[in-house]
Amino acid sequence: MALIRFDIMTLFPELCDTILAESIIGRARKADLVEVHCHNIRDYSKDKFRRVDDTPYGGGKGMLMKPDPICDCYDAITDGEAEKPYTVYMSPKGALFTQKKAKELSEKERIVILCGHYEGVDQRAIDAIVDEEISIGDYVLTGGELPACVLADAVSRLVPGVLASPECYEKESLTDGLLEYPQYTRPFEFRGETVPEVLISGHHEKIEAWRTEMARKLTKEKRPDLLDGSEKGT
Repeated sequence: MALIRFDIMTLFPELCDTILAESIIGRARKADLVEVHCHNIRDYSKDKFRRVDDTPYGGGKGMLMKPDPICDCYDAITDGEAEKPYTVYMSPKGALFTQKKAKELSEKERIVILCGHYEGVDQRAIDAIVDEEISIGDYVLTGGELPACVLADAVSRLVPGVLASPECYEKESLTDGLLEYPQYTRPFEFRGETVPEVLISGHHEKIEAWRTEMARKLTKEKRPDLLDGSEKGT
C-alpha cells in the first residue's frame, strides 16, 4: 500500500497524470510509494453535452463551474469511507504554498485536490468538501491543474523512500528558512572559474561553516523576506 494517495478532481485528467508519471514522482508511483488517481469531473455531469459550467448569478464575465458535478465526483471517489480525506482547492485566493505546508501535507495518508477552471467554482461546492484553499503564487492561471501537480510533486518528494536520502530535502532551499548554498561539481576549473578551495579541503566543519555563511548571504541578497528582523539588519 502506498504511503500517500492523491485524488485529483479535474477537467483534464490526462494532463495531470502525464506530468506526474515522469521522473522521480513517476518512479515513486511505480514503486508503490505514491498513488495518483485523476478523476474527470465532466464524467459526473448530468447534461447531455457534459457541460460542467454555467453563467454566474449576478452577472459578470466568464463561466463558473457548477457544484453538482464536483460534489458528485467527490462522493464517488470517497464512497463508503468512514473518514473524510483532506481536501484542497487550488485557488489564487488561498494561502501561499510553502515548504512548511508541503511537509505538513506529506504526513497525511490521502489528499484530494480540486482543480478549478473558467472563472472558478461555485462557493457551495467549496463549502461542502474543501478543508483548505492553497495558492502557488500571486498570479492567475487558466486552471488548477498545474498548481495541483506542483503541490503533489512537492509533497511526494518528502515521503520516505521517494528520494534517495532524507538529506536530499533536509539541506535544500527553504527547508530551514534559508536559500540553499551554491554547489559545484567537476570540472574543477570552468571558463576561468574554479571551485572554492574550502570545498576540496576535506575539512567538514569548515565546509559546513562556509555553506551556512553562503546560505545566509544569498538569502539576504535574494529573499530578505525570509529572514527575521534581526538578521535583515546585519
